[in-house]
Amino acid sequence: MAGDESTSITYNSGGLRSWRKNIISQLRNRNRSQTYCFYDLICLHNRLFENANTLRGENLQLTVANEKLRCEVGGNFGSSGANAALEARLFAQSEELMTLHKRRGENTQQIVDLNNKMQELMRDLQNKESSLAESLEFNANLRTELTFCISEKRDLEGVNQILRDEYQALQLAFASLEEKLRKAQEENRQLVERLIKLKAKDAEKMNEENDNFLNEGFTSPTAFLMHKISKFGKRQAKVQKDLEDAAKDTRAISPDRASLQEGLVGLCASVPANIYLKFSGHDGEISAVKWSPDNRILATGGADRKVKLWDISKGSYESKGNLVGSNASVMSVDFDTTGNLILGSSNDFASRVWSVNDGRLRVSIETKFAGSSCNDLVTSDGAGSTIISGHFDKRIRFWDTRAESSSNDIVLQGKVTSLDLSRDANYLLSCVRDDTVKLLDLRMKQIVSSFSADGFKVGCDWARATFSPDGQYIAVGSADGSVFVWNVSTNKIENVLKDHTFAVTAVAWHPHGTYLASVDRAKMVAIWGDHV
Repeated sequence: MAGDESTSITYNSGGLRSWRKNIISQLRNRNRSQTYCFYDLICLHNRLFENANTLRGENLQLTVANEKLRCEVGGNFGSSGANAALEARLFAQSEELMTLHKRRGENTQQIVDLNNKMQELMRDLQNKESSLAESLEFNANLRTELTFCISEKRDLEGVNQILRDEYQALQLAFASLEEKLRKAQEENRQLVERLIKLKAKDAEKMNEENDNFLNEGFTSPTAFLMHKISKFGKRQAKVQKDLEDAAKDTRAISPDRASLQEGLVGLCASVPANIYLKFSGHDGEISAVKWSPDNRILATGGADRKVKLWDISKGSYESKGNLVGSNASVMSVDFDTTGNLILGSSNDFASRVWSVNDGRLRVSIETKFAGSSCNDLVTSDGAGSTIISGHFDKRIRFWDTRAESSSNDIVLQGKVTSLDLSRDANYLLSCVRDDTVKLLDLRMKQIVSSFSADGFKVGCDWARATFSPDGQYIAVGSADGSVFVWNVSTNKIENVLKDHTFAVTAVAWHPHGTYLASVDRAKMVAIWGDHV
């Protein structure tokens, strides 16, 4: 049977002049290797054919001799002695002829058997060649799989290196926090000692004032107290005047949305009308956008697994850094109240926090098992102990971080794609897959308004709707690339912004209400304003 190296003819790279010799050499090697196992059978077959030819010649010679003898017998019929001799010779020749015929039949049967055996060997050879071809194909598949495994190994090594870097960063952060804790404990000890000293001084001062009260001859403790208060008369009068001025400074607030506007005096959002700036932000679909609270930075997250920071304060876009570490698409981003930290949630089932200044990855987030895919969440109190989440199963869930399960769920008519909280934390805005935007009063935990329009269609399961900073308007993107802006008080459309050519996935209002940012599934970021 032929070896692996003889099953195919390969061209030697030695040059154009030697390819003929190489092919002939390989054919000879293949002929030798493939005929070696049948060498004995071929030799036996050749001998049998030679014996058959020999017997055929002898048979012909005997036939000729027999005819001669018959002629001689016919010519010498009168001689009895010669006739007897000839008959004896004829009988001997007949027996020899029978023996030769018998041998010929045996040889023929042996040839037939050998031919059958050769056919069986040829079938075995074909089966083995077919098995060899399958083995070669399997070997090629294994080599391809090995190449893929090597590539995957390299990727895992890269992820492992990132994890090691994160671990080292966490170790450094932990050491820094330990040092801060030690300093804080030392500072606390010093403050306690100072407090004890101040308490002692207060006690001494109180004793001194008691002595003064007795020495100055006040008729009653009330007279002494009035004497002390008079020292602060001017200061109290000034405070009183400031309070009266503040009480006189009132502003009219729409009665049907009075609670929604509470705490937002001084913020006045304008409805955008024109494109202020437009640029390509990511290498793939963009899923999230958010302004920092200090209005300096715009953050976007996308399918390229990055959170990107942009500065557009100069009328153009300038990259301020790329935050990496996610192993899948970044679906949501948000800043802390100081604008120093940014949170990004990803499809790799993890959320990460980076520092804005140095772009370093900081912490990971606690996991809650919600029972359904979560598309967005917000925190409804400053301590972050109450979390509201919107889900694929059409539910809005309310979580207490001290408990393991949610309570008082609200069921809507479609998948919840996003949540946004008003600044006073009394109202929740929810974008729903039934092509509506719902406004919920969290104090009553019920829907108070629903926004929809002809042509408005939610484009994906993570489409983001947002409040304006003053709570007067809401904005959300549509599947046709439009951005719809509604007035909260009148429930009417204020404007429909058209420039995107693909579905708008997220929008975010500038903290001062002057600009509106929108992103789409075709990598584009658009900044809208009320002027060109």
